Amino acid sequence: MAEIINLRQARKQRGRADKAQTAADNRARHGRTKGERERDSTTRSKAERDLDAHRLDGPDRTDDPPDEPPPSA
Repeated sequence: MAEIINLRQARKQRGRADKAQTAADNRARHGRTKGERERDSTTRSKAERDLDAHRLDGPDRTDDPPDEPPPSA
């Protein structure tokens, strides 16, 4: 004899399984582990520090170009 099942419960169970599969696909596609995020953050901050360490700053050096052209002689 066949097993008696509740169709409402079977439908809900199938819906949950579908949602779980979708969630697993999204985690694989978009998710990153905490270690990966920390590694990327550390790498980014090190790159910024290295760039700042090589910056040429001094009293005679400015970031903005002069507004006036040099006088022509």
